[in-house]
Amino acid sequence: MLADPDRLATLWPALDQVAVLVLPLGNAGGPPELVAALHGPRLVALLGKLLDTPVRGVVYESSGSVEPAVLAGGVAEVARACTRSRIPFELVSGRPAAGPEETAAAVERLLRGG
Repeated sequence: MLADPDRLATLWPALDQVAVLVLPLGNAGGPPELVAALHGPRLVALLGKLLDTPVRGVVYESSGSVEPAVLAGGVAEVARACTRSRIPFELVSGRPAAGPEETAAAVERLLRGG
């Protein structure tokens, strides 16, 4: 299934069976304005709709090749939305050396409830 972050409705069918949403966007590429939108308004819109899905945890990649200020804004949005919605979240580094293991551990912690 293909999903388009600029068309959030394309994401909903994919979230029907998802308990933890992983957002590995720290190394997203493309025009700077589109990458900034992924970590800004698109992220805010997605997070605002999570209460209407089975998602009960979020993992966000908080570092990478994306501009640090853009990533910091994304971290703030994840923290704000998840705290308000009482959805637990974890931040992962996005460093290649840590990569899948760090993300898997974060998912496991969220699935276990802490």
